[in-house]
Amino acid sequence: MERLRTIAFAVAACLATLASAQQEERQSTITNDDGTVTFRYWNDKAKNVQVDVQFAGRNPMTRDANGVWTATLGPAAPDMYPYCFIVDGVSVMDPLNPQYFPNEGFKNSLLEIKSKTGSLAHDIKDVPHGTVNYISYYSKSLGATNHAIVYLPPNYMMNYQKKYPVFYLISGTTDTEEVYYKVGRVNYILDNLLAEKAAKEMIVVLPYGNPAKLKFQGAPTTVPGASTKERSEEMARQMRNGGDVFSRDLINDLMPYIEKNYRTINNADHRAIGGFSRGGNQALFNGLSNLDKFAYLCSYSSFTSTEIHGVYDNAEETNKKIRLFWLGVGTDDFLYGNARDYMEFLDKKGIRSVKEFTNDKFGHTWMNAKYFLDKTLRLLFNKKASEAAMNEGQPAPAATGKEPQFTMGVMNRMFPKPIISPEYSDDGVTFRFKAPEADSVKLECEMLPEPIAMERDSDGVWSVKMTDYLFEPFKYCFVVDGMQVTDPSNMYISPDRGFKYSIADNPSSPFNFASMGDIDHGSVSYDVTRGEAFYMSPMGGKPRMPVMIQLVPAEGDTAESWFKIGGADAIADRLLADGKTKPCMITTSTMDFAQQGGGRPMMPGFKMNTLRADDYPTWSMRRRALVKLLIDLGKQPDPEMPDFGSFGGGNGGFGGGGF
Repeated sequence: MERLRTIAFAVAACLATLASAQQEERQSTITNDDGTVTFRYWNDKAKNVQVDVQFAGRNPMTRDANGVWTATLGPAAPDMYPYCFIVDGVSVMDPLNPQYFPNEGFKNSLLEIKSKTGSLAHDIKDVPHGTVNYISYYSKSLGATNHAIVYLPPNYMMNYQKKYPVFYLISGTTDTEEVYYKVGRVNYILDNLLAEKAAKEMIVVLPYGNPAKLKFQGAPTTVPGASTKERSEEMARQMRNGGDVFSRDLINDLMPYIEKNYRTINNADHRAIGGFSRGGNQALFNGLSNLDKFAYLCSYSSFTSTEIHGVYDNAEETNKKIRLFWLGVGTDDFLYGNARDYMEFLDKKGIRSVKEFTNDKFGHTWMNAKYFLDKTLRLLFNKKASEAAMNEGQPAPAATGKEPQFTMGVMNRMFPKPIISPEYSDDGVTFRFKAPEADSVKLECEMLPEPIAMERDSDGVWSVKMTDYLFEPFKYCFVVDGMQVTDPSNMYISPDRGFKYSIADNPSSPFNFASMGDIDHGSVSYDVTRGEAFYMSPMGGKPRMPVMIQLVPAEGDTAESWFKIGGADAIADRLLADGKTKPCMITTSTMDFAQQGGGRPMMPGFKMNTLRADDYPTWSMRRRALVKLLIDLGKQPDPEMPDFGSFGGGNGGFGGGGF
């Protein structure tokens, strides 16, 4: 199985992208020589526009005669900052920016101010890069399919006998499993540290920290239309003691999946757990509750329960089990008071810890999360360095009485009553959008010939119910007084190059992961630098050459589109589980696979089956074409395994080291 996985990644590695995205003529963000940033937004119908960016807050923009709104802010230090435009009271992502902040709720774009010296921990440098896999696994704890992301170090496929330690790294409240990848950039931070030999090689697993939301959005165990009270109670449970559903899923489902499917060292000295905000709470609670499984514990801008049985009142035994207990928080963070109090509690109990404080990264932000991550990755699975850090640990600073405290009142202000959209029921799907000041809100989607009007209630919430296309995934958005707006309540976003639509995907549809039950799943790897994605299906335990499929994105799509909108991985998983197709590899590379550079075939017996998105006007037609192709390929004889030795060292082969 490892050799087949090696072959799969070697094939992926030789698929160079030939086409690159055209640069937008209109730039919405310009970083000036003095460190300031000029924001531009095109909308000649808007009456009032502001830009809200993390380093400067909310600021007005000025409109010129051509309807272009501008504002210059800063200077700001090089880093990555979430931002959005506020257009006539409605928050919108930057339609010209391909980078966005994955989140269950708010929808922000990402501004990257690059370092001129390459000194930032998350800079994308010319070093060997690891692989980022998106995985799906059946969770018995959840009663549904859950998702996670797995980072594999650059040398993982070079020696399939070597095993690795594992770091479970959890994002914050309302974040998805993508945030520590797309915003926290854990893969690039670790790539850089490994190139400098400043960290140990490790596998990093990014769980989804709020699996209860998957249940409420339509997993088989869900009662449709869960009440606000139920949702609030579930959030409270998530904030207390690590979260009930999350903890069970982590220990009983995700960890066994990782240890079965990847080459891991399975003992406490080779497992770490950490997280940001709510993820830090979850990490500390699960780490301290399972010291037989985790010896390295990291909390970034967080704290946890002071009532964990057998841990705090048994300091001598607890200290023996923990290699690294690392706690970081900004003094300007709204959680600083709670985090400081927790540090002081540990000191009083005689439990050793490392404490780190910042005061220049805007408080409870991902600038802090990346900084703390860089600090701790250098220590993980390094007993000598960790012990030195623990020995140098200082006591918590004395309380002043002025420290901010995170209370339920603060929580209610930060997380107001949610708008549920889309909400699925047996007879339809309801879309909702809150815009009290709007004159008109419509629902636009690819399944309808024209937008349909929505109705406003007394709270300023607009809604409409669709009774057709219940089991057909589709892209949609709201049109607010003529302006397209991504659904802020839907965590599933179409990864388009321009304006980003939301994705409606009924959990009961046949190719939705939530409805699949306990089946095997493949994984999808993304190469952002080359603009490619690569799917490897389950192999079924039998050595065989998978069939090869090339899915060419349409203009405006990205490497993610065929999977996140087209559901190519879900379709392949389902058909393979039903015995209707064969194991397959799917790539979104735009390379001409018939010939390689120099005009010769890529490999003996190599055949690529190609589908081009531009040949089909809708995603519905594209999905049907893929289903037909996979079923047709399932009726053909298995492809023959090529003789890799005959071309392993040439320019057209996989290269020398992969096997």
